[in-house]
Amino acid sequence: MAQTRARLTDTELAALARYGFDLVAGAPAVPPAAELEDAEGVLVATRDDGGLTVREIPRWRAPSAVRTELAQRGWPAPRAWVGSPPADGTELPERLLVLLPAAGTSPDSAALSLGAASWAGWAEGRELVVVPVPVTASAPEAGWAEVAAAYGAELLGSRTDEAPLRTGGRVVMFTGLSGAGKSTIAGRLVELLLEAGRTVTLLDGDEVRTHLSAGLGFSQADRDTNVRRIGWVAAQIAKHGGLAVCAPIAPYAATRADARRLVEEQAGPGSFVLVHVATPLAECEARDRKGLYAKARRGEIAAFTGISDPYEEPTDAELTIDTRESSPEESARRVLAHLIGG
Repeated sequence: MAQTRARLTDTELAALARYGFDLVAGAPAVPPAAELEDAEGVLVATRDDGGLTVREIPRWRAPSAVRTELAQRGWPAPRAWVGSPPADGTELPERLLVLLPAAGTSPDSAALSLGAASWAGWAEGRELVVVPVPVTASAPEAGWAEVAAAYGAELLGSRTDEAPLRTGGRVVMFTGLSGAGKSTIAGRLVELLLEAGRTVTLLDGDEVRTHLSAGLGFSQADRDTNVRRIGWVAAQIAKHGGLAVCAPIAPYAATRADARRLVEEQAGPGSFVLVHVATPLAECEARDRKGLYAKARRGEIAAFTGISDPYEEPTDAELTIDTRESSPEESARRVLAHLIGG
């Protein structure tokens, strides 16, 4: 049976907006469903034999609405600038429409807040109207002059930064077998960061399962869901410049890669630091403070990582730590040095 309704990603929604706003010709590449919705479940477009019909796109302000606003403000001949302020903005007019390229970003993306904040110094003595537009800064799908004209303004100039956005937020994810020492090192790292005056959020495995992932079991699907939830929450923290420390077992490489992608999409390249606490199974089993390995060996715990379920060792970890060779204090300080150096 053909799919009847599909939810669009931020990138697909921007493509739909460009089409619906007549910024580009040709229907966008979106799922072949009869109905398309945004992240909130709002119906934004329908498809039938007549083609694709855009209904509404709450995420983006329509050019017609912006033109109406500028007319109501009494702007007789609006002029626009795209992206960041010019190096010398002394010649900017007293009234200016600022268009921020934001295709593919989330509605609360740091790209938007940072872009708007960059104009704060030029706001005094000027009337600015800042409007995010569904166009990509590094590879615009339409000419900037045409985009400005669609929003009712003459283009003065543009300044788009093609460098990847970095919010300054970071996520440290510890991964390793049960009993490897992840939580101990993570806890000490948090203490060191607090002592250094940093605000930090700790997302530890047991606490996350109690509050964020209550009801999940330990099947591969549930473990994947648990780690993805941790990655999503950590990404929200890093997106706004915060620091998150996570300590799940995270046994599967694909799920760890998903967490890295979630974070780096929101906070920029290098914002995700994977730390493999590579304490060998024999050492973890010898410690067994919770008695979990003994229960797993007796068959009382199904799908236990390292015994009856695999642990896929990372090949992409920024740091690898063996707690037989370094104390929790030494290990935490090594991670801290990596964060400071990076």
